Amino acid sequence: MGAGSDPVDPGAEARYASPVNEARPVRSLRPLQAMLPDDLALAAGIDVSDARRIISLAHRTGAFPARSPATIRRRALDAVRALFAIPTLEIAERRESQEDPFVKYAFRLDDGAVVETVRIPLERPGRYSVCVSSQVGCALACAFCATGKMGLARNLEAWEIVEQVRAVRAGIEAPGRVHGVLFQGMGEPMSNLDRVIQAIRVLGEPCAQAIDMRNITVCTAGLPAGIRRLYQEVPSVRLGVSLGSVIPGRRRALMPIDGAHPLEDVLAAAGEHARATRHSPMFAYTLLAGVNDGDEDAAALAELILGFRAKYEATLRLSLIPYNAIGPGDVFARSERLEAFRAVLRVRGVGTIVRYSGGSDVGAACGQLSRPGSGGKASALASRGAPTTSL
Repeated sequence: MGAGSDPVDPGAEARYASPVNEARPVRSLRPLQAMLPDDLALAAGIDVSDARRIISLAHRTGAFPARSPATIRRRALDAVRALFAIPTLEIAERRESQEDPFVKYAFRLDDGAVVETVRIPLERPGRYSVCVSSQVGCALACAFCATGKMGLARNLEAWEIVEQVRAVRAGIEAPGRVHGVLFQGMGEPMSNLDRVIQAIRVLGEPCAQAIDMRNITVCTAGLPAGIRRLYQEVPSVRLGVSLGSVIPGRRRALMPIDGAHPLEDVLAAAGEHARATRHSPMFAYTLLAGVNDGDEDAAALAELILGFRAKYEATLRLSLIPYNAIGPGDVFARSERLEAFRAVLRVRGVGTIVRYSGGSDVGAACGQLSRPGSGGKASALASRGAPTTSL
């Protein structure tokens, strides 16, 4: 897990990483979407060149060809067919925002569980980022997140993560393309890190999804050992950390994980990540009216940011996120003090960006993802007739 063991309850991270239910349909054939060329060549006893072409075909079309194409040896394709399948995810729902170009997908898995994925438009037309889920639900129970209210059902497999990106990509008209991937959908990625790292390697593989790993960001609520593994095993990938609050008692009330891994331990791991990768971490702070949006909160946040910069000699990006309502029983409200909060930070020399979190009309904005029919905002919108495409 890397240097710097966590002194507070060392078994807690393992508990957060243990899904409630790992039971899934048993597959006799392995999913090809989770394979890298060298591993496929070894498993099937074929040349790496054939393995690359077969993987490329699978990621482009989502299926084996009826006949072997001229570029692939038939023996190689038959060997792979005997051991591997190309499973797909059912698109249960596709919802286009009427406010902006965000699109939310609901994917139904083999066991009937549903996860949500968001296609995010980037500044350059035709370029998109895909916000993917890594778990069905989440065990961390952050108070301002709809997914946290679901609890944890299970981890996603690496192929299920990759397939979210492939399926979204398949719906983009040429010459548009997927430019990046954001692990900030349903679930805590660091609690499913073996599969997340494998998915990242496949997403970055030139013959698979061919996404520059520098355009992949993994976001966490605060699991230090996972942050350390991330920079050790996939150092090109960027890191995002959700803060909630930087005042310990307030953060713990909003994000229970702080009881097992205090923010100072998370920041230490983030500092190591910055030093090892030379990537600027992204700190995300969701503003909640009357909870964490006061001048005292802003001053404490500024002190933390300046201290991090000085200690780790690292720049960072501070992203302020306006709160997005998460449905019936919501106890939080969007803060009206965004500019006042930014002013306190600016006076102390801390710049910020305000993250535009789109697709709120279809429950696609930050913090809103949950299973359709779970009682969250997506269900309420459906009942009001929000635009939807059911497949």
